[in-house]
Amino acid sequence: MLAENGVAAEGGARASGPVPASGHIPAPGGNDLERGAGTVLALGLALVVVFACGAGVLVSQGLATAARSARAADLAALAAADAERGLVPGAACAKAESVARLNGAELVSCNVESPGRIVRIVVTIPAPAGLGAAEGRARAGNPS
Repeated sequence: MLAENGVAAEGGARASGPVPASGHIPAPGGNDLERGAGTVLALGLALVVVFACGAGVLVSQGLATAARSARAADLAALAAADAERGLVPGAACAKAESVARLNGAELVSCNVESPGRIVRIVVTIPAPAGLGAAEGRARAGNPS
């Protein structure tokens, strides 16, 4: 059956009024103000996903920097302990600083706890994206 403007009505019944120029026929009892709400929700969800991915990248960069600083501290402490025990020539803290620098870290402190035996090292590596610096600590000495 045709409505007043020549558009067929559903179920064979006549349309109760004229159809708007947009061609959109509002659902019976529906609210025409909700048009486009799905688009806004989809954009909001996409924004949440983008922020979550960005946060994930920052966390993974922080974890990678922490692992690098721990590795640099371990290697510097082992080199310092070898020098302190006389296995390699040179001063313990000088060796620690050299090894830390080669691993992209800065030596913060070098303490010989027990002369000829144990060395404690603290190094830092600047974290990307302005997250501060990651600190690595290590202790090394002769096996006992």
